[in-house]
Amino acid sequence: MQMKNKKWVKWMGVLLLLVLLSCSLNIFKTKKNSNSMTTRQKILKAGYPAMMWFTKLTGVNSKALSNKGVTAPESFYNLPAVLIDDSTINLDQYKGKKILLVNTASDCGYTGQYEQLEKLYRQNREKLVILGFPANDFKGQEKGTDLAIASFCKLNYGVSFPLFKKSKVINGTDQNEIFKWLSQKNKNGWNEQAPTWNFCKYLIDEQGRLTHFFASSVEPSSQEVLAAINQ
Repeated sequence: MQMKNKKWVKWMGVLLLLVLLSCSLNIFKTKKNSNSMTTRQKILKAGYPAMMWFTKLTGVNSKALSNKGVTAPESFYNLPAVLIDDSTINLDQYKGKKILLVNTASDCGYTGQYEQLEKLYRQNREKLVILGFPANDFKGQEKGTDLAIASFCKLNYGVSFPLFKKSKVINGTDQNEIFKWLSQKNKNGWNEQAPTWNFCKYLIDEQGRLTHFFASSVEPSSQEVLAAINQ
């Protein structure tokens, strides 16, 4: 028994060393490639692969929900929407495409998902639109102005999908109307799951029906998300 414990400790030590080495290499790459990141943001970006390894190992923030074909009592396309530059848009321009809505933050361990979201958008833009909603609801991880957020996303992740004005996405009286619709059964038809952390994802189908919820640790490039988009 003691021998097994020693082997386990040895392999855990080797694994930890590899994770630290990976983080160090990523920090070096991040320092070379980042344009307007704080030290904290550089460390978070470099440590993202290690964090995702841990969340997959433990199952943290991995919740996924789905319900196909439920017609919403209230139309998603009629909701008010204000972009990060203060201009308004009509959501009905996205009819006929799937829509992936994500609540985002610039100082979060999951911020590295911006890269995957942008790649997903570029590869599927004929059938998919991604909408980003910056929010400061979780541990103050999005304190910047709308201008600073837009600049950060563009310079460091090349974000070209629509970003919306910073707002509140968790339940409450001043919750963004779009996230009220996403998290209230009497509006969307079935789901009551509000964002549990930054980078939760909601998928709407071509007819404006909410079909999926994915928690933060379910990556945009995961098989679960890709399968839902391709259904």
